[in-house]
Amino acid sequence: MTVLEDRTEMADADADTESLDEWFDRLERMPVPEGYRVEIVGGTVYMTPQRDTHWLIIREFLWALADRFGRKAKVFSDVRIDFPGHENGFCPDVALLKDSAEKDDKGHWRYQDVEFVAEVISQGTAANDYGPKKTAYAVAEVPVYVIADPYQGRCHAYTHPKDGDYAMRTSVDFGTDVDLTGTVVDLVLATGEFPRD
Repeated sequence: MTVLEDRTEMADADADTESLDEWFDRLERMPVPEGYRVEIVGGTVYMTPQRDTHWLIIREFLWALADRFGRKAKVFSDVRIDFPGHENGFCPDVALLKDSAEKDDKGHWRYQDVEFVAEVISQGTAANDYGPKKTAYAVAEVPVYVIADPYQGRCHAYTHPKDGDYAMRTSVDFGTDVDLTGTVVDLVLATGEFPRD
């Protein structure tokens, strides 16, 4: 019975990947307006405009990671990574992969190599970042997940993934440092320059 269940799960995972590949192929051929980000969460396509506030916060994350890990670190923004769950082709605002990370046979980065993810809240997709994406990151055992919310003016750091959730959560107001020492990124993230919406 276990072998059958394992094969069923593997077949479902392959079907999700093939379906995601088809969706992304179609999306790449569509006239998506410049400045829009496209990702698939739970089988639903989301297209969101990238605002200046959004980008300024992403840039702060990128600089912090470059300062800590160097300019050759595998740090990406808006690059597709498929995560566990039904048709989850996410394009995280910021993702840090292990130095040893390599693409799979289809040319995709593997979620198993993701060490850190940051998402900056957009009004239209905030529920994804706080809900299904947070769950998928925890199931994937991404060690550190940070949400920057310019509407609240707060950062939420989630660490220690366990059983599909994060065991530890820390929230701070913009202007207060997020202490991520002791995690895989081992840094203090300054939020003093994070703009609010």
